[in-house]
Amino acid sequence: MAIHPTAIIDPQAELAASVDVGPYAIIGPGVVLHDDVIIGAHAVVTGPTVIGARTRVHPHAVLGEDPQDKKYAGEDTRLIIGEDNVFREFSTANRGTVQGGGETRIGDGNLFMAYSHVAHDCLVGSHCVFANCASLAGHVEIQDGAVLGGLSGVHQFTRVGRCAMVGGGGMVAQDVPPFTIAQGDRARLFGLNIVGLRRNGYRLPTIQALRAVYRELFNQGTPLRIALEQVREVYADTPEVMEMVDFIETSRRGVCRAVGPEPAIES
Repeated sequence: MAIHPTAIIDPQAELAASVDVGPYAIIGPGVVLHDDVIIGAHAVVTGPTVIGARTRVHPHAVLGEDPQDKKYAGEDTRLIIGEDNVFREFSTANRGTVQGGGETRIGDGNLFMAYSHVAHDCLVGSHCVFANCASLAGHVEIQDGAVLGGLSGVHQFTRVGRCAMVGGGGMVAQDVPPFTIAQGDRARLFGLNIVGLRRNGYRLPTIQALRAVYRELFNQGTPLRIALEQVREVYADTPEVMEMVDFIETSRRGVCRAVGPEPAIES
């Protein structure tokens, strides 16, 4: 363990033997840091917060502070962070509220660039990217592999689906289905996230099926309820299509509307 002499570590914090804590960092009571966690200079971690192994917290990041919610009255709530995450300079993640289950949870292998923010009661999956200044309101769900562009924002109680992308500056007020791209204020769908699908190893037949389904759901003018029923009948054996259908059918805020036809796929 390497703890700089200027760092302040509360006696009630639990640090693994391999944790590094930089100059002037503050680790509060109720914080648990697992193996090989690195806390940079001037970073602040307040508990109850758990940070998984090999996570790196860069200078001036603040994790586990009180939720920014006027209803919060000092209740004992938590922030749970998985393994292999990176929190860059001035990024923030708040604990939950009792109204939202008392817990903010972040998965594994995420990158939170400078000034990004995860609000109270959010659920962030694994292998997501938050570009600079991307911000979540409370109770947001970001599914695995999603990418939020710089200066983007997500309205409370909204979901961004797996491998979806929100373009830079996008203001998301309705759910973004898996595998799609949304951008603009209030964000609309601009087709499939083809680059993201390829980077995540999806083969051309799956991408073509998703493209056909996207067109059926969003570009044909068919009422969405009817289009979803038709897609279920035709693509019941394609898991990615069923994931998109299930996501849309379980939406409580509705999904973003589409703009224009889905572009052709380059072979």
